[in-house]
Amino acid sequence: MITMDTPNYDPVAVEPMREELRAVGFRDLLSAEDVDKTFAEKSGTTLIMLNSVCGCAAGNARPGAALALQNERIPDRMEAIFAGMEKGAVDRFRQHMHPMPPSSPCMVLLKDGEPAGILHRQDIEKCTAEQVAGKLVTLFNEHCAADGPSIPRETYEGLTFVRKCGSKVPRFDG
Repeated sequence: MITMDTPNYDPVAVEPMREELRAVGFRDLLSAEDVDKTFAEKSGTTLIMLNSVCGCAAGNARPGAALALQNERIPDRMEAIFAGMEKGAVDRFRQHMHPMPPSSPCMVLLKDGEPAGILHRQDIEKCTAEQVAGKLVTLFNEHCAADGPSIPRETYEGLTFVRKCGSKVPRFDG
């Protein structure tokens, strides 16, 4: 039976897309409560990525975020929510970000619990991964104080990203 909480996509099929972010230090936000805790953190910086199966997430957003985290200054925390999967978490994220229009993928840098910068889908989809990284690095250099990179350069250079549209991921029937 399909319910409001049923994921849109096969969880096994999206796992590699999640792992791309985990590999560079992101933690999954799986519930509305997880999102509330993230927004309740009133010290330091947090990068939240609303991940997606779409091609601009695969080709630009995830690789761009990973590259940006090779910077000398990075956020204190990195969190990821997956659109179409953890619907309660996505809804709560959008409630916290209101009146920001819904967009996936998107990336938000919080500073002391408040948005300091946002990359909407339209800021990502026509860019290369390097251009997305450049936009994030600008935000990191202005607002972040944690020492980077998030992972050693040699580890980063060994990563591979799925740079194709995931929109062919089959719908999940429960």
